[in-house]
Amino acid sequence: MTTLKKIIITIDGYSSCGKSTLAKQLARKLDYVYIDSGAMYRAVTLYFLQNRIDWTTTSAVVAALKDIHLEFVPNSLTGMSDMYLNEENVEHMIREMLVAEKVSEVAAVKEVRDFAVAQQVKMGARKGIVMDGRDIGTVVFPHAELKIFMTADITIRVERRFKELYAKNKQISIEEVKQNLELRDYIDANREISPLRKAEDAIILDNSHLNLDDQLELVMQWVEDATMAHSS
Repeated sequence: MTTLKKIIITIDGYSSCGKSTLAKQLARKLDYVYIDSGAMYRAVTLYFLQNRIDWTTTSAVVAALKDIHLEFVPNSLTGMSDMYLNEENVEHMIREMLVAEKVSEVAAVKEVRDFAVAQQVKMGARKGIVMDGRDIGTVVFPHAELKIFMTADITIRVERRFKELYAKNKQISIEEVKQNLELRDYIDANREISPLRKAEDAIILDNSHLNLDDQLELVMQWVEDATMAHSS
């Protein structure tokens, strides 16, 4: 008799491709745990900004990281988990533009990545997780059973991000969003530590012209194939 094992699903790719949306959908559908790696880096960035930590100075970063405790706490209203920084719910604060403008810089710092990756690896020990980010399939879980690399046309990504941010800040311009995305793409792809790249065994998902339902249906087939292949 075949027993379906829980697997690790990694979703990497560019900003504003809908990585977290897909990851949350999969987690709900499969009853898996969703780990938002981006939220972890955003929370660290928020702490650095609030406490005026110079992330270009290694000693300052190392000292600050000792005072940071990150935790995902279930939210009964949303059915998902919120990011807590030192026991404070910062889910909304970490989505603000100020954090978005600096998170790629902070995430490029080796000590910050080592700090986050160590926690992520622990979280994935039991399998049955979905995690999205920039280096999940290449660095955090190189042996994940299913790796997805998401991409979409830059124009479409800018429109998606603008709609998301405009709902919170009517003063934001589409040009600001475009510049921010292009800068994040450049930093993510060119940073020295764990640059954004597609894992050799990752499946490319270009969702430029896919709606959420079609995308989920397609990926669920990939999940089924991967689960069957790794069950016995």
